[in-house]
Amino acid sequence: MDPDTVKRSLEGEYEGEGKAAFSSNLPDHFFDQFILQGLRIDAVEHGRVLCSLSVPPRLSSSSGGYIHGGVITSLADVVGAAVFYSAGILTSGVSLEISVSFVDVASIGDEIDIEGKLLRAGKSVGVTSVDFVNKKTRKTIAQARHTKYLAASSRL
Repeated sequence: MDPDTVKRSLEGEYEGEGKAAFSSNLPDHFFDQFILQGLRIDAVEHGRVLCSLSVPPRLSSSSGGYIHGGVITSLADVVGAAVFYSAGILTSGVSLEISVSFVDVASIGDEIDIEGKLLRAGKSVGVTSVDFVNKKTRKTIAQARHTKYLAASSRL
């Protein structure tokens, strides 16, 4: 998949094949509006996607104005999938595992850099890493590892 298509999909302009069953009960583009709104795609290269985000209040936890851990995990999922597309892998596959190590916080208004990199793409399994870094302090906020099953689905 070309870099412009990857960028459009992250910005919510590209409708892939189907939506999750639960989304039929939500307003159109609910996920895009809630999590992805404001995500900027700064660079797309083969096997690498670099994004940035200014943390808005809607993405904060209720306990102090920090970005919610679930948001970081969701972004790791989306950016990790985009990394596979950027490497020419035409399926985003199915997540087998997402692990996130939270090592610092990002407050409302903080600018964060999000860098996804391809670690491995085999015949059926691929792995990406997604790093979240405070743009001003350069402190790591979180590091994620995303493992996906990439093989095409069976048509039994």
